[in-house]
Amino acid sequence: MSENQKHTYIQIHPIDNVLVALTDLKAGTGIEFNGVQFNLVSDVAAKHKFTLRALEEGDPIFMYGVLVGKACLSLPQGISLTVHNIKHASESFALGKRKTEWTIPDTSRFENATFMGYHREDGSVGTANYWLIIPLVFCENRNVNMIKEALTEKLGFKKPRGYESEVDSLLSMYQTGKTVEEILQADLQKSPHELGSGKIFSNIDGIKYLSHDLGCGGTRTDSDALCGLLAGYITHPNVAGATILSLGCQHAQASILKAEIDKRDASFSKPLYILEQQQIGTEEKMLQLALKQTFTGLMQANKAVRSPAPLSKLVVGLECGGSDGFSGISANPALGTLSDILVSLGGSVILAEFPELCGVEQEMSDRCTDETLANKFMQLMRTYNARAEADGSGFFANPSPGNIKDGLITDAIKSAGAAKKGGTSPVTDVLDYPEKVTRKGLNLLCTPGSDVESTTAEVGSGANIVLFTTGLGTPTGNPITPVIKIATNTNLYNRMSDIIDINCGTIIDGEENTKQSAERILDYVIQVASGNIQPKAVGLGQDDFIPWKRGVSL
Repeated sequence: MSENQKHTYIQIHPIDNVLVALTDLKAGTGIEFNGVQFNLVSDVAAKHKFTLRALEEGDPIFMYGVLVGKACLSLPQGISLTVHNIKHASESFALGKRKTEWTIPDTSRFENATFMGYHREDGSVGTANYWLIIPLVFCENRNVNMIKEALTEKLGFKKPRGYESEVDSLLSMYQTGKTVEEILQADLQKSPHELGSGKIFSNIDGIKYLSHDLGCGGTRTDSDALCGLLAGYITHPNVAGATILSLGCQHAQASILKAEIDKRDASFSKPLYILEQQQIGTEEKMLQLALKQTFTGLMQANKAVRSPAPLSKLVVGLECGGSDGFSGISANPALGTLSDILVSLGGSVILAEFPELCGVEQEMSDRCTDETLANKFMQLMRTYNARAEADGSGFFANPSPGNIKDGLITDAIKSAGAAKKGGTSPVTDVLDYPEKVTRKGLNLLCTPGSDVESTTAEVGSGANIVLFTTGLGTPTGNPITPVIKIATNTNLYNRMSDIIDINCGTIIDGEENTKQSAERILDYVIQVASGNIQPKAVGLGQDDFIPWKRGVSL
């Protein structure tokens, strides 16, 4: 194979019977692979797959060394795979032998590395220092917004750039008689970022407001899970304290929240103020009390300062969204290598998005350190998929239109690439939403594949950094944990530079290998964790927070 051919298509695993196009390939293009020569019989877009040999209807299709689909009809050698000629398929799974042997990576470069974090009394270390204001029920969202309007600018906390000046330009053109065509062609005045008048509390990164639409009216399971999730945020190392607004009569009772906090931190000592409107009386009385308590809490939180912490104090959430056909061969494997490095250093990583582990269940269950964990993982996968199928949409329906357009045409193809984020280390724990990470190493957390719900859950379980790979471009962030966006391809990195932090398209371009990319990302993580670099999602105020209703969400 020529050097040029090596950079136009690849085989991911030796048993794969499809190749991946790294660039757009035209019908008639000559393919030479392992002594086999043929011409493409169709155009193949970059990121998509084509057959290495002819297939009959029903024949299995392998990628990443696992079953990812079956041919819907007879396929000639060299044809592009599409939703019309293959369908989702994955192997069955059962309790197997433990396969926890793995090759520990060279971590010498990071052995003595530290980050500057906020040390909490429970032994955890934060990468940021926030105050939370949380409604226990959606009825209190308005009051939370009233507090937000009162505090943000007065305390000098940064606001994302608004578009008021653009609207002023439009009004001015309208008032001076500009035509529709002239307005559409005009350049609008761009407003600067709004910064407030200077931070009053210099050691606090901000006040975050976790509005939501839950707490009552749904199932008790959902309200209990909400309390667990909120307790995860309140006890999170990136949080200094919290103000909770409760109506009083809702399912999500303050007593349930307190029990969930105690479950996560029996010696909880952060400032925590819980106000119940039905007990206090008028809105004005409650909001004045909330403001006084919050302000005094901020005075206490401002005493925190950063100091050195080992990398073993990092809990890294692994996420992907807007994935493409390069995700599984560039950014996701890079995160897998980083995960293995961090685990070797005594840190923790979280691999979530259970619909995107469909097809690799056997591998992940075999990697569990004991049979109890393996059985828990398999039971969660089966139960989740069965509930989805009962509603007419199993894991097979997980790929989005964007995924499919960019080469992820079955859930198993998507999953086999997504699982690469978890590296090769043993699975030390399996968590059901919204359980907290308590063990070092690789943790599996049951969440949807939905970007915001999954990121929200990972942070609730303790992630103090989230690494988020994307091939199409996703602006997701989190209120309290820095979310670092990693592009799978250089084109995306250049096109959406306002939301992307790191480019792993360098792997596709042949400029660096997976290990080099992983170490570059970890260097960046250390700077973000120390407060020296602000990821794009943080600067944009991308404070996405969506609790998972335990009903079906893929």
